[in-house]
Amino acid sequence: MLTQNVRLSLRRMQRVSPSSKRRSLATSINTNSNDLLSFFDHPYHRTSWSKSPTGLFGQPPLVSPSSFHNLSVATLIRAQLLTERIVRARQSRNELLRVVKNLDRLSDMLCSVIDLAELVRNAHPDPEWVDSANAAYERLCEYMNVLNTHVGLYETLRDVLSDPSIVRTLSHGAHQTALTFWRDFEKSGINLPPDQRERFVSLSSEILVLGRQFLNEASSSRPPAAIKPSELHGLKDFGLGSRLQMQSRFTQRDLLIYPGSLQAQMIMRYAPGEDPRRKVYIAANSSAPEQIEVLEALLRTRGQLARLVGSDSFAHMALGDKMAKSPENVQQFLDTLLAHTRPHAQQALQALSLRKQAHLNSDVLPIIQAWDRDYYCPPEPPAPPIPLPPLTLGTVFQALSRLFESLYGVTLRPVELVPGEAWHSDVKKLEVVDETEGLLGWIYTDLFARQNKSSGAAHYTVRCSRRTDDDDEGGDLLPAENDRQLVELSRDFEARGRHRFPGGVFQLPVVVLLTEFSRPPTLGGPAVLEWHEVLTLFHEMGHAMHSMIGRTEYQNVSGTRCATDFVELPSILMEHFLTSPHVLALFGTSSTRTSADAVADAVANHHEDPCRNIDTYGQILLAVLDQTYHSHAAMEPSFDSTAALAELHDRRGLVPYVPGTSWQTQFGHLFGYGAMYYSYLFDRAIAARVWRQLFVHDPLNRETGERYKREILRHGGGEDPWAMLASLLGAPELTGGDERAMREVGRWRIEEVAVPGRH
Repeated sequence: MLTQNVRLSLRRMQRVSPSSKRRSLATSINTNSNDLLSFFDHPYHRTSWSKSPTGLFGQPPLVSPSSFHNLSVATLIRAQLLTERIVRARQSRNELLRVVKNLDRLSDMLCSVIDLAELVRNAHPDPEWVDSANAAYERLCEYMNVLNTHVGLYETLRDVLSDPSIVRTLSHGAHQTALTFWRDFEKSGINLPPDQRERFVSLSSEILVLGRQFLNEASSSRPPAAIKPSELHGLKDFGLGSRLQMQSRFTQRDLLIYPGSLQAQMIMRYAPGEDPRRKVYIAANSSAPEQIEVLEALLRTRGQLARLVGSDSFAHMALGDKMAKSPENVQQFLDTLLAHTRPHAQQALQALSLRKQAHLNSDVLPIIQAWDRDYYCPPEPPAPPIPLPPLTLGTVFQALSRLFESLYGVTLRPVELVPGEAWHSDVKKLEVVDETEGLLGWIYTDLFARQNKSSGAAHYTVRCSRRTDDDDEGGDLLPAENDRQLVELSRDFEARGRHRFPGGVFQLPVVVLLTEFSRPPTLGGPAVLEWHEVLTLFHEMGHAMHSMIGRTEYQNVSGTRCATDFVELPSILMEHFLTSPHVLALFGTSSTRTSADAVADAVANHHEDPCRNIDTYGQILLAVLDQTYHSHAAMEPSFDSTAALAELHDRRGLVPYVPGTSWQTQFGHLFGYGAMYYSYLFDRAIAARVWRQLFVHDPLNRETGERYKREILRHGGGEDPWAMLASLLGAPELTGGDERAMREVGRWRIEEVAVPGRH
């Protein structure tokens, strides 16, 4: 998953002198990829105790929880001074020429602290650090919200963009950055009269409250299903199932089975009778009226916000700056995708019907119900297509480094941590090094599950890259005398991790990968990953390499700061590499490496789960539902989210809708990805096309890797993604990014993607 860093109208910045401090906190252990084995698989934690202690991420200002308070106050002072400088720029043409640069600096100045605080509050084990990070996050986000509706900033940017002589001086990246700021200002209701701007802020706050409430309800436990002992007759599971049967016989009472429990999963997979599976399914997919009302209030409020700024619906408002551009184009994509996928899904459903017919010994072909899927096609954990050596962390990172070196001339190098630099002993640090350009940035990994750490897998961009040698910091307004020491603290925070490249001095990116893998054995020995964890690591490293390679002059468009419906392409493409015999061969050591030909034979004999097409079709239906929920229909007084769900199932679903169910209250992505749930399917289709056209036959080809790096990764969000794809794929029909282009992507296959459903 890519964390949604603060992307308000202003986004991020940073600074430090272009000195040779490049390696001050990056003591590279070795350039040999074999060192990754000992680095990750050695049982003790590597820390360079010979070095003086530092703060988090090597930042001396962050040595204690209270230092977050000082840093946020210092950042706020500098941000206010820079805001005033930008507003005054209308008095000087020279200052107007610097407005875009200074807006980008202002954005990065705030977000470099906000995004760091976001990481700390999700990963740090110390409650004091978490509380301090929360306070800093809230303080700076509050000011960011003020800037999003700052009329002076907007009017200054308007003067810049309306002056052709100034626009002509802007580089392509600067112009793209200016337009991004402009669109974000307008989406924040900047042109509204004062009373309506207040209404915009009020609605935005209400959406945040409703969204948090909706997410809390989405993950809350559901009431149990009451299962009669007789309904478990013939249960095929002899472990947990036999204990349940014994319990029911002993108590002679109904068993209370809670949705999501191991007992519920066992019944859905192994209970021969339909009744217990039906009861568990209904219990798991039901909602209280209050939960439905929270969701519908969220959808209504979003619609009101969109109407306030002149959009027909929230989907129209949300999609204007995305690749799709409009909900009508999204519908073209989804309709085409449904038409392509439905025959494959129906074929899989037919196979399930035949299994059910044989199970029931029936003369007629029975209907597959919603509670039949796991029984007649039990889900299996992902597995590699061939036997591989133990997939230790070191083995996987070694394979990743070998892959990146083959494709991009980039390697991963272990780095010793300085005392105080990490937030937990699990944390490891890697340099990302290009064979010609040198150090590109740093990746911190925090991979094992622990209490109070955020769940799931995520890529956090703690700091973006951007050019810094043209900042003109000397033109900033001076702080008050009693604030100067604080301001120096903020400048020192910025002034780290820069490096001179041929195009200038750039701030180097810092990213963090958080996962919740199982810990290694307590008696020592390396952590051995399951295959789904390897897939997760490859996915997140796709985001990380986008951050490392996507070096742009403006942080607002660097790395993963691109359109939501484009950002998953590099990460999903990385999953495809795990289907290649040549890449799988990289997991071996020199003594265990299997030949690519032998691996290819084994891969050819590996068969995918035929029920995947059913799951893919279901994901497409969810994307259609998301569009319905964020259309103008949600504003109608008669709107009923459950009725809309039922109508969609009856009209386009594969299995009948189950009356009394209302799964939509558990559809958590409706908040974070409102009107954009299609984007993951969209990028799956694009990634599959890129894989088949460029990499499938020779996935380690350096020329192809360099082309992909040059055409896609290098630009971050600084180029039109449609133009980048059209160039990469030799497909001029994509250039317009219109209804025709969306329909064309909908024709591409997505079922070949390695693992569906990862965000």
